Amino acid sequence: MATIFSKIISGELPAYKVAETDEFLAFLDINPNAKGHTLCIPKQEVNKIFDLEKDTYQGLMEFSRKVAIALEKTVPCKRVGMAVIGLEVPHVHVHLIPLNQMSEMDFRNKVAVSKEELEDLTKSIKANF
Repeated sequence: MATIFSKIISGELPAYKVAETDEFLAFLDINPNAKGHTLCIPKQEVNKIFDLEKDTYQGLMEFSRKVAIALEKTVPCKRVGMAVIGLEVPHVHVHLIPLNQMSEMDFRNKVAVSKEELEDLTKSIKANF
């Protein structure tokens, strides 16, 4: 059964896409820990990060690095944090979270971001990618 992320990749579900290559996709989290919280995923549906082929794993890390650099240029923050948890969706995903305080890495804490803010962030991050 296709995951929600596979449905985003195929276009069945909408997303605020900030970067894309043939193998990877980055989009804004709609239930973010902080403004600009972005998910980077391989287009290949694999449940666990360490089950990825070596080249895909390394490609995902490099793609995530490029997205993080664009994110840091867009969203004022002290640094961009990265987490790979993956329990909520059985499709590998890297969380990139602009951080100004450690509590922003706590996945129990969420912030409200309007549709307009998500659209503006999408444009800005794409421009910096």
